[in-house]
Amino acid sequence: MIIKQINLNVAYDKLKLDAPEEAVSFTGYILQNTAEYCADRTRPAVIICPGGGYRFTSDREATPIALGFIAKGITCFVLRYSVAPNRFPTSLLELASAVKMVRDNAQEWNIAPNQIVVCGFSAGGHLAASLGVFWNSHILADVATSAEEFKPNALILCYPVITAGDKAHNGSIQNLLGEEHLEEQRDLVSLEKHVTADLPPTFLWHTYKDQAVPVENALLFANEATAHRIPLELHIYPNGGHGLSLATDLVNKSVENIPTVASWLCFAVTFIKNLK
Repeated sequence: MIIKQINLNVAYDKLKLDAPEEAVSFTGYILQNTAEYCADRTRPAVIICPGGGYRFTSDREATPIALGFIAKGITCFVLRYSVAPNRFPTSLLELASAVKMVRDNAQEWNIAPNQIVVCGFSAGGHLAASLGVFWNSHILADVATSAEEFKPNALILCYPVITAGDKAHNGSIQNLLGEEHLEEQRDLVSLEKHVTADLPPTFLWHTYKDQAVPVENALLFANEATAHRIPLELHIYPNGGHGLSLATDLVNKSVENIPTVASWLCFAVTFIKNLK
């Protein structure tokens, strides 16, 4: 495996970042081929967007998640995207650039170009879902010559922030838009309102007892996905709070180590490997 720090080639001067460029990082955990057992293998790739309420990016939802997927034979990338005081759509532009970067280098990195998946947790789930609904919108028109270059082949959304409506995680929305924002901006980042038939296949999981980001966030997105006939896998676990990550003792206190929730990773890997 190669661990590689990757330059996203994002036009930071154009984005007008308020944070230094080094605050954004894109790290690849790239599995290599060997003549001994996998000379010509191509693998799925997962781009991980940690949560953190658009205020920071969580360590618990970064490298540990990558290691979980790597153990299942999937190449991974971790995007530490821009957070407050940067505003929408800065982080979305960065994620679109990350997908394009992986697709552009798919042959060199032994990646199956039709199995490039974006995986987000909490606010990172909002970012991943944003690319899912906006990949072919005018918001991203300047990232590449063709929107297909940064379209994810699927989404994995883990206890995601979705809505800016009644069930919003208001801290995430305020960090994303700023405290003084317009109602039209809230509508724009209420992602359930922007689902179309162009949404990629989606894997969703949430816990019923999540008191930080209500389970209705996942349900709102799932309802719209099914209304538009999008392939969908949805898991609602009866127990567990917010931010469980792998739901193992690697990243949680023992009280938060919930074996039933930890099953999400195996389900997600099967979902990825079944992508056509």
